[in-house]
Amino acid sequence: MSHYDLIIIGSGPSGRSAAIQAGKLKRRVLVIDRKDRLGGVSVHTGTIPSKTLRETVLNLSGWRERSFYGRSYRVKQEIKADDLKGRMHMTLDHEVDVLEHQFNRNHVETLLGSAHFIDANTLEVETEAGETTKLTADNFLISTGTKTYRPEYMPFNGTTILDSDEFLEMAQIPRSLIVVGAGVIGVEYATMFAALDINVTLIEPRETFLDFIDIGIIQDFTHQIKENGVDLRLGSAIEKVEDAGKHVEVTLENGRHIRAEMLLFAAGRMGATDKLKPEAAGLETDHRGRIEVDRKTYQTKVPHIYAAGDVIGHPSLASTSGQQGRVAACHALDTPTLSESAWFPYGIYSVPEISTCGMSEEEMQEREIPYEIGEARFRETSRGQIMGLEHGMLKMLVSLKTRRVLGVQIVGEGATELIHIAQAVLNLKGTVDYFVQNTFNYPTLAEAYKIAGLDAFNRMPIPEEFKAPAKKSKK
Repeated sequence: MSHYDLIIIGSGPSGRSAAIQAGKLKRRVLVIDRKDRLGGVSVHTGTIPSKTLRETVLNLSGWRERSFYGRSYRVKQEIKADDLKGRMHMTLDHEVDVLEHQFNRNHVETLLGSAHFIDANTLEVETEAGETTKLTADNFLISTGTKTYRPEYMPFNGTTILDSDEFLEMAQIPRSLIVVGAGVIGVEYATMFAALDINVTLIEPRETFLDFIDIGIIQDFTHQIKENGVDLRLGSAIEKVEDAGKHVEVTLENGRHIRAEMLLFAAGRMGATDKLKPEAAGLETDHRGRIEVDRKTYQTKVPHIYAAGDVIGHPSLASTSGQQGRVAACHALDTPTLSESAWFPYGIYSVPEISTCGMSEEEMQEREIPYEIGEARFRETSRGQIMGLEHGMLKMLVSLKTRRVLGVQIVGEGATELIHIAQAVLNLKGTVDYFVQNTFNYPTLAEAYKIAGLDAFNRMPIPEEFKAPAKKSKK
């Protein structure tokens, strides 16, 4: 029976960063993943394929050039499913190659198979060859990620009624699409397929969607996606879904009927822990299969077992998962490390993109923090005009008391890249004065920070130290 310093179950972002960190600490580490390939959900069915698909859609459809050449402008006249999947598979193969190289370079051992706990110190793994092996370790990290939620009322068939994993392997692009669930995944797929001029209906039983995003940004975003062709149906749950062969029929509780060639169910995901038998190790999971941890160390209630990534729930981002895995590995191996920063960026790769860092306006109000707002429209920037941007905005929230920037929200082209300027300023406790004092490259979209900063600055009280001394008389 082989023994390790650390065994990691799952090779997504959290498992990957934990394994590399443990390898650099010269510890004996093993990564176990499913029977197909390394990389986890992030590489094969989640972050990387969906973002690659988005970029392919925007390129092949000529989306970014339509403000100049009209809505009928296309780079490729007839876009097929194979066109979308070709680039995606190339990217995924590259990601796996890089991952395997990193593991080899850091002497991380790997094993493809299905693992489950026998007890708190022992795993049993069924390998690709059908063999069973038992392994022990001083520490374990559970980074199994999530799997699609498939409710019984939804008649999945793999062709016209699909979950978000199956959707990536569609045989042909539909002429009309129903997306159920206006969470991050549903919004991303709904908006990117609307960019292909497909009739898209997005259904959400709640009256609102993406509630963690600033309401002002959501209002601007909602206007844009409706203008782009997304039919947004909020506030009514699904009563019935019928598979009618060539089309799917959906009946809502409010009596509305919707018909489309394909339906994508994207309403939530479950922690992938059912096959792991966590109860054998003394662990419990919630109703969505997630594991509770200490959010500073990522220890579970069993001290030598850790969990990180989507399997522990919010924020369920590939970026934060990587940080969590690194911190968990260092703590498990008794190695001091820097803690995670207070502010992290949130990115939604919809069309248009949304990205935020820090507080929303609603949070500022709840905490009773006096604030001022600065706004900038991308069309006000020269770079925005050069790129043909008709929409897009940056919103900055500034404390009136301390002048600190406490939140930035962006909707529009390049939002997920631009947000890192805000992240740096927030974590360094910077003030709005930074954006007034400093020069930005011209023309750039980053200049929107300067515009928003001045917008807030010019409405705020002038500090005493900024006031010029009284002029001397000329007499």
